[in-house]
Amino acid sequence: MSDKATPLEIIHDSKAQAFSTVVDGYRCEVDYTLQGDVMTITHTGVPDPVGGRGIANLLTRFAVQVAEANKWKIRPACSYAATWFKRNPEYAHLLA
Repeated sequence: MSDKATPLEIIHDSKAQAFSTVVDGYRCEVDYTLQGDVMTITHTGVPDPVGGRGIANLLTRFAVQVAEANKWKIRPACSYAATWFKRNPEYAHLLA
């Protein structure tokens, strides 16, 4: 995410249960576990050199949209994901 309005290329690796992107050479990720139809977001990570750019927000939103498309409920186990849901109440219907 530079000054250009270039969208992130977010990869969903369902085997690794992670969403990730690389920004300026740094891997950023949202990790989850899936039990039945409940996605538990366990970790959101954006390295400090690329922090503050909204990357975690975009990764989390993408993960939530994948969960919604698959009719999964979501349990935000990491503090970032829990805060994200408080800031985005339009997705509260997805909470497990």
